[in-house]
Amino acid sequence: MILAVDQGTSGTTCLVVGDGLEVLGRGYTPVALATPQPGWVEQDPMELWASVAYAAAAALAEAGREARELAAIGIANQRETTVVWEQRTGEPVYPAIVWQDRRTAERCRELPEDEIRALTGLTADPYFSATKLEWILRARGGAREGLAFGTVDTWLASRLTGGAVHVTDASNASRTMLLELATLEWSDELLHLFGVARSLLPEVRRSAEVVGEGELLGARIPVAALAGDQQASLYGHACFEPGEAKATLGTGAFVLVATGGDSSAAPHGLVRTAAASAAGAPAAYALEGSVFVAGAALQWLRDGLGLLVDAAESEVLARSVPSSEGVYFVPALTGLGSPHWASDARGLVCGITRGTRREHLVRAALESIAFQLLDVIDAMPERPASLRLDGGAAANAFLVQLVADVLQLPVEVAAERETTALGAAALAGVAVGRWSESDLVAMRRTPVRYEPQRPAAELEPLVAGWRSAVRRALQEP
Repeated sequence: MILAVDQGTSGTTCLVVGDGLEVLGRGYTPVALATPQPGWVEQDPMELWASVAYAAAAALAEAGREARELAAIGIANQRETTVVWEQRTGEPVYPAIVWQDRRTAERCRELPEDEIRALTGLTADPYFSATKLEWILRARGGAREGLAFGTVDTWLASRLTGGAVHVTDASNASRTMLLELATLEWSDELLHLFGVARSLLPEVRRSAEVVGEGELLGARIPVAALAGDQQASLYGHACFEPGEAKATLGTGAFVLVATGGDSSAAPHGLVRTAAASAAGAPAAYALEGSVFVAGAALQWLRDGLGLLVDAAESEVLARSVPSSEGVYFVPALTGLGSPHWASDARGLVCGITRGTRREHLVRAALESIAFQLLDVIDAMPERPASLRLDGGAAANAFLVQLVADVLQLPVEVAAERETTALGAAALAGVAVGRWSESDLVAMRRTPVRYEPQRPAAELEPLVAGWRSAVRRALQEP
């Protein structure tokens, strides 16, 4: 058995997975977000760590198994979120700065965009880790001695091993804006640019590789996989061939298309990132489009405006009206990601009339997810033949059919929507020799397939209205 850990922005999911990649037990623990200032988003690193133990205990209890029976642990994590801690004590020196945080937007405007893009495959944006790390170091007066930096995978691996290992994998390292993508090594040029000492950085390993022995719930277990959540999802969908694509609908929405060994510059509006790969295998890469707010738009309607009891209610409300009646919701609550990369964009609701009801706004929020995915797909150099879908919002059949219609693509919803965690388990199994990538393809369960039902011509006015609303959010003519 393998324990899969998916430490996400809203909570931590753990799965106990059997030898056929079947889920034997699952557990979930929510984690809190703090917003101390507009544009700032933080979490408590110790709460992230504690959530893993709680969710793992719940998963094992549901499976009726003991931690000592586990063959390996695989970790997938929210990417770009930045943690700095004291190497000697393991204590964080500042709250984790979450990937959604925009406090370094002004700093990013000063950066050499072309140089960063050529080296890292990324765009100069507060989303990535480098300026977050730089900000924490400056907040500490520039002190660097005795400190360790990592994304959440590094932090969890350090806690699991009692500080014995300080490692990350290439998929997470490629999201820091400090890694040279072609070589998968830390860039001296970028370390100098951001004032980061190499001693702060973890060792870069492959995603499927035993990195150390961890202790969890009283058992010693090999830590056999580390991967950014979106790359773990791509792996969990068995998207190994160039052109195979997946999208995860969670707090944000993330489209990844496998590109094999191609690490060349990404087209405008997209980024190139390292994909998950095993030790000894060739490096793999993917094109990515990152939508910052997807399910988070429904969370805001629920928690900020009180328009929803829960996210599941959104499907019923959306179906209760024939259309959004010209209402558009551009959910730039933390700026806009791909393909705009506009950190200063602000959310916008337009087209409201006296007849607008909450049902129209909820439907417009769901439509915004599909429209944002379309913007990403349209930025790809080639349209994929289909799109594999996972994440919490993939349970919303109204939304999934809308995505198929708006994208004019077949959409396959994974039989196990926790595909990110399943990908972490798959990587760990590869690392300890339980299965191969060809085995993973054979074990993939038949997804639910949605075909486009509405003709493209019918949707053109809706798409045109969306893009007009986006221009207004971007304050463009």
